[in-house]
Amino acid sequence: MTPFNAARLLLEQAVAVRAFPAAAVEVGRHDRVLWREAFGRLSHEPGAAVTTEETLFDLASLTKVVATTTLAMGLVEAKRLGIDDRVGSWLPEWRGPDRDRVTVGDLLAHTSGLTAHLPFYRDGAGRAEFQRAICTMPLEYVPRTQAVYSDLGFILLGFIVEDAGGERLDEQFATVVARLDLGDITFRPSRDWRARTAPTEVDPWRGRLLVAEVHDENAWALGGVAGHTGLFGTVASVGRFAQILLRTTMGGNELVQSQTLETFLRPTDVPGSSRALGWDTMLPTSSCGRRMSAAAIGHTGFTGTSLWIDKDRDIYVVLLTNRVHPSRHNEAIMQVRPALHDAIMAAQGH
Repeated sequence: MTPFNAARLLLEQAVAVRAFPAAAVEVGRHDRVLWREAFGRLSHEPGAAVTTEETLFDLASLTKVVATTTLAMGLVEAKRLGIDDRVGSWLPEWRGPDRDRVTVGDLLAHTSGLTAHLPFYRDGAGRAEFQRAICTMPLEYVPRTQAVYSDLGFILLGFIVEDAGGERLDEQFATVVARLDLGDITFRPSRDWRARTAPTEVDPWRGRLLVAEVHDENAWALGGVAGHTGLFGTVASVGRFAQILLRTTMGGNELVQSQTLETFLRPTDVPGSSRALGWDTMLPTSSCGRRMSAAAIGHTGFTGTSLWIDKDRDIYVVLLTNRVHPSRHNEAIMQVRPALHDAIMAAQGH
């Protein structure tokens, strides 16, 4: 018996009612793992492989915080990128009186004026076409008057990180993985990893079941490497990242200098926004439920992934699923996530 039996039962029930076929969870503190377990099978097909701790999941928008924001922090610390740098100083197509003052920080905080998402993959591919299309499209709102969660802003941020770092996004992130010994987490997983990767959607656009191939169509049109999505990883790799970040909030310098991280985790003063730089912060309506402290930070991913880290209570929770298999229209996870986090925090006396 473990203190997480209620949380375990909740995930077993979620698999049984087909909220998702596969799931893996890890809960830990800054210095140890408290619980790690896998549930279900990789798909609903008869004879599908059992989910294990080694199963890889499409991490979707966890890429925004684990890869892109982390790389941006390192570049800011190295003074190769500035939070207050104008976007137009990095991307020359970004110009006009409505957007001249938009900064890298605005892209990180989702306050740039850009809309949430557009299907650029239908008409274009590659950086040059995406950059031109996003930089020249009309803004949806006056920058910094509100926050609209935007894949498009993080696509641009990925381009800027590449230019500031002097290498492709995946190459820069591979260096971070090696330095921190994160384990199995990468863009564009190799063929060797395919058998242990949870499939995502039967995609009508590509006409096939997606396995070890990025689910997001815009990222696919960018070659599988993008600032907004593209990472694949195991629950242990994301858990190790969370543990290192948690130690950094406590004054350690493994990820970046603790002062740099503190700057990125500070909520913006944009009206009605819960966003920090890259990260979201805790609200009672968040996917992390109601029992984490107000200091908690986190992010979710469209494929059914989430990561929440609470420095005040020294705890993190990683949940990876493939809830988009076989279809993205299954949204049962919306009820599962907050209930799971509440059960985990209750088990720890919060």
